[in-house]
Amino acid sequence: MPWASRLAVALVALVLAGCGFQLRGVVELSPRMAAPYLEVSDTHSPLYVALRDSLSASGAQLAPTRERATAVIRIHRDESGRRVLSVSAANTPQEFEVFYTVEYSVSADGQELLPRQALTLTRDYTYDETQVLAKQHEERAIREALARELAALITRRLAVL
Repeated sequence: MPWASRLAVALVALVLAGCGFQLRGVVELSPRMAAPYLEVSDTHSPLYVALRDSLSASGAQLAPTRERATAVIRIHRDESGRRVLSVSAANTPQEFEVFYTVEYSVSADGQELLPRQALTLTRDYTYDETQVLAKQHEERAIREALARELAALITRRLAVL
Protein backbone atom coordinates (compact mmCIF):
# COMPACT_ATOMS: atom_id res chain seq x y z
CA MET A 1 0.00 0.00 0.00
CA PRO A 2 1.58 3.31 -1.04
CA TRP A 3 2.21 5.92 1.63
CA ALA A 4 -0.38 8.28 0.13
CA SER A 5 -3.15 5.68 0.57
CA ARG A 6 -2.08 5.03 4.15
CA LEU A 7 -2.06 8.72 4.86
CA ALA A 8 -5.56 9.11 3.38
CA VAL A 9 -6.94 6.24 5.49
CA ALA A 10 -5.32 7.64 8.63
CA LEU A 11 -6.69 11.11 7.87
CA VAL A 12 -10.24 9.80 7.40
CA ALA A 13 -10.02 7.82 10.66
CA LEU A 14 -8.73 10.90 12.48
CA VAL A 15 -11.52 13.12 11.12
CA LEU A 16 -14.21 10.59 12.06
CA ALA A 17 -12.79 10.19 15.56
CA GLY A 18 -12.56 13.94 16.00
CA CYS A 19 -16.13 14.73 14.97
CA GLY A 20 -17.69 12.39 17.55
CA PHE A 21 -18.95 9.85 15.03
CA GLN A 22 -19.70 6.43 16.47
CA LEU A 23 -21.83 3.50 15.46
CA ARG A 24 -25.33 3.47 16.95
CA GLY A 25 -24.99 0.03 18.52
CA VAL A 26 -27.66 -1.80 20.47
CA VAL A 27 -30.41 0.01 22.38
CA GLU A 28 -30.27 -0.61 26.11
CA LEU A 29 -33.73 -1.31 27.54
CA SER A 30 -34.90 -0.58 31.06
CA PRO A 31 -35.61 -3.44 33.52
CA ARG A 32 -39.32 -2.83 32.94
CA MET A 33 -38.81 -4.06 29.37
CA ALA A 34 -36.79 -7.13 30.40
CA ALA A 35 -39.55 -9.60 29.51
CA PRO A 36 -42.17 -7.95 27.29
CA TYR A 37 -45.10 -9.73 25.72
CA LEU A 38 -45.90 -8.86 22.11
CA GLU A 39 -49.64 -8.87 21.53
CA VAL A 40 -50.20 -9.02 17.77
CA SER A 41 -52.81 -10.45 15.45
CA ASP A 42 -50.29 -11.79 12.92
CA THR A 43 -47.08 -13.39 14.17
CA HIS A 44 -45.79 -13.73 10.61
CA SER A 45 -45.88 -10.05 9.67
CA PRO A 46 -42.57 -8.36 8.83
CA LEU A 47 -43.07 -5.91 11.71
CA TYR A 48 -43.56 -8.65 14.30
CA VAL A 49 -40.44 -10.48 13.13
CA ALA A 50 -38.37 -7.28 13.07
CA LEU A 51 -39.64 -6.11 16.49
CA ARG A 52 -39.01 -9.53 18.04
CA ASP A 53 -35.45 -9.52 16.68
CA SER A 54 -34.84 -5.91 17.74
CA LEU A 55 -36.03 -6.56 21.29
CA SER A 56 -33.96 -9.74 21.53
CA ALA A 57 -30.86 -7.89 20.28
CA SER A 58 -31.43 -5.31 23.02
CA GLY A 59 -31.39 -8.00 25.70
CA ALA A 60 -35.12 -8.56 26.22
CA GLN A 61 -36.46 -12.09 26.68
CA LEU A 62 -39.93 -12.23 25.16
CA ALA A 63 -42.52 -13.59 27.58
CA PRO A 64 -44.66 -16.49 26.32
CA THR A 65 -47.82 -15.18 28.06
CA ARG A 66 -49.19 -11.87 29.34
CA GLU A 67 -49.10 -13.12 32.91
CA ARG A 68 -45.33 -13.71 32.85
CA ALA A 69 -44.54 -10.38 31.16
CA THR A 70 -43.04 -7.28 32.74
CA ALA A 71 -44.80 -5.18 30.08
CA VAL A 72 -47.24 -5.72 27.21
CA ILE A 73 -46.56 -4.20 23.82
CA ARG A 74 -49.81 -4.25 21.90
CA ILE A 75 -49.79 -3.75 18.14
CA HIS A 76 -53.22 -2.34 17.28
CA ARG A 77 -52.56 -1.80 13.58
CA ASP A 78 -49.95 -3.38 11.32
CA GLU A 79 -50.67 -2.33 7.76
CA SER A 80 -48.68 -1.91 4.59
CA GLY A 81 -49.52 -1.23 0.99
CA ARG A 82 -48.73 0.89 -2.01
CA ARG A 83 -50.15 3.87 -3.85
CA VAL A 84 -49.57 5.09 -7.40
CA LEU A 85 -47.50 8.26 -7.45
CA SER A 86 -47.31 8.94 -11.18
CA VAL A 87 -48.56 7.52 -14.46
CA SER A 88 -47.26 7.74 -18.02
CA ALA A 89 -49.06 9.27 -20.99
CA ALA A 90 -50.36 5.76 -21.75
CA ASN A 91 -51.92 5.70 -18.27
CA THR A 92 -49.58 3.01 -16.89
CA PRO A 93 -47.99 3.41 -13.45
CA GLN A 94 -44.44 4.77 -13.44
CA GLU A 95 -43.88 5.30 -9.72
CA PHE A 96 -45.31 3.71 -6.60
CA GLU A 97 -45.12 4.69 -2.96
CA VAL A 98 -44.84 1.85 -0.44
CA PHE A 99 -46.12 2.68 3.04
CA TYR A 100 -46.01 0.87 6.36
CA THR A 101 -48.16 2.02 9.27
CA VAL A 102 -48.12 0.72 12.82
CA GLU A 103 -50.14 1.74 15.88
CA TYR A 104 -48.98 0.45 19.23
CA SER A 105 -49.32 0.99 22.95
CA VAL A 106 -47.40 -0.23 25.99
CA SER A 107 -48.76 -1.13 29.41
CA ALA A 108 -47.41 -2.71 32.56
CA ASP A 109 -49.17 -3.80 35.74
CA GLY A 110 -52.49 -2.48 34.44
CA GLN A 111 -51.00 0.99 33.90
CA GLU A 112 -50.58 2.54 30.47
CA LEU A 113 -46.93 3.49 29.94
CA LEU A 114 -47.28 4.68 26.36
CA PRO A 115 -50.69 5.60 24.98
CA ARG A 116 -51.66 4.48 21.50
CA GLN A 117 -49.18 5.94 19.01
CA ALA A 118 -49.01 5.77 15.23
CA LEU A 119 -45.92 5.64 13.05
CA THR A 120 -45.87 5.67 9.25
CA LEU A 121 -42.89 5.36 6.94
CA THR A 122 -42.96 5.63 3.15
CA ARG A 123 -40.56 4.95 0.29
CA ASP A 124 -41.11 5.35 -3.41
CA TYR A 125 -39.74 3.41 -6.34
CA THR A 126 -40.00 3.50 -10.10
CA TYR A 127 -42.01 0.85 -11.87
CA ASP A 128 -41.20 -0.83 -15.16
CA GLU A 129 -43.86 -3.14 -16.57
CA THR A 130 -41.20 -5.13 -18.46
CA GLN A 131 -39.61 -6.13 -15.12
CA VAL A 132 -42.62 -7.17 -13.10
CA LEU A 133 -40.93 -9.90 -11.02
CA ALA A 134 -37.94 -7.71 -10.17
CA LYS A 135 -40.21 -4.86 -9.13
CA GLN A 136 -42.31 -7.18 -6.94
CA HIS A 137 -39.10 -8.31 -5.25
CA GLU A 138 -38.02 -4.68 -4.82
CA GLU A 139 -41.38 -3.79 -3.25
CA ARG A 140 -41.14 -6.71 -0.82
CA ALA A 141 -37.58 -5.68 0.12
CA ILE A 142 -38.73 -2.09 0.70
CA ARG A 143 -41.62 -3.30 2.87
CA GLU A 144 -39.26 -5.43 5.00
CA ALA A 145 -36.81 -2.54 5.34
CA LEU A 146 -39.63 -0.25 6.48
CA ALA A 147 -40.67 -2.86 9.06
CA ARG A 148 -37.09 -3.02 10.40
CA GLU A 149 -36.94 0.79 10.62
CA LEU A 150 -40.28 0.92 12.46
CA ALA A 151 -39.12 -1.80 14.86
CA ALA A 152 -35.96 0.20 15.57
CA LEU A 153 -38.03 3.33 16.23
CA ILE A 154 -40.32 1.45 18.62
CA THR A 155 -37.36 -0.11 20.42
CA ARG A 156 -35.71 3.29 20.89
CA ARG A 157 -38.97 4.65 22.30
CA LEU A 158 -39.20 1.70 24.68
CA ALA A 159 -35.67 2.40 25.92
CA VAL A 160 -36.91 5.69 27.35
CA LEU A 161 -39.48 4.01 29.62
